[in-house]
Amino acid sequence: MGIDLYWLPLGAGGNFVRLNGRVYEAIKARLDRRQACDLYHSALQVYVPEGRYVVENTPVVDDLGRDRGVVAEGPVGVRWAGRWRMFRYELRRWRDGAIADIDEAVDSPRRLSGDLSDARHILELMPQMPTLVWGRDELKAGEMWNSNSMISWLIARTGLDVDSIKPPAGGRAPGWKAGVVVAGREPAVAPRRALRPMPARHAK
Repeated sequence: MGIDLYWLPLGAGGNFVRLNGRVYEAIKARLDRRQACDLYHSALQVYVPEGRYVVENTPVVDDLGRDRGVVAEGPVGVRWAGRWRMFRYELRRWRDGAIADIDEAVDSPRRLSGDLSDARHILELMPQMPTLVWGRDELKAGEMWNSNSMISWLIARTGLDVDSIKPPAGGRAPGWKAGVVVAGREPAVAPRRALRPMPARHAK
């Protein structure tokens, strides 16, 4: 039982996303007057007696989100664009699911907790996730909201020591701080929701 964190190089397995990430980081580093860093995307694997769940934020790829345990969707870029699938993201709570390019994960997995109550709580919290606009800072958290924000929000709301979690050496996880800041503005104890049984789905 427990929670494992994975750090995946941004754009692992996809040259287009990786190139865009490097261009973004080069510009951001120049503006911040620092050296460019490797960028990382985070994901979780959560283990409970019912099975193993993948917790990850990804683009919406089709209309079969139920098969991937999708619990929420949100817009990318601007809120009105979310009416089109290509401008939406999905938050997965995928039983027996797969993390794409997990073989490229760096300094992973990192065990965040071996406590069953923590594992259940992080899964139960997912439907309460704020579906903010990806790539924007709507709540003035000081950083854009993205996939890392959602993972750090879940970790912080579960009550784990999110401040001690750092990306691999020489790396950066854009959006991580936003999730921590937004989680800190919410009540200390979130209402807990029962995790409904979900059918097992196996990665192809």
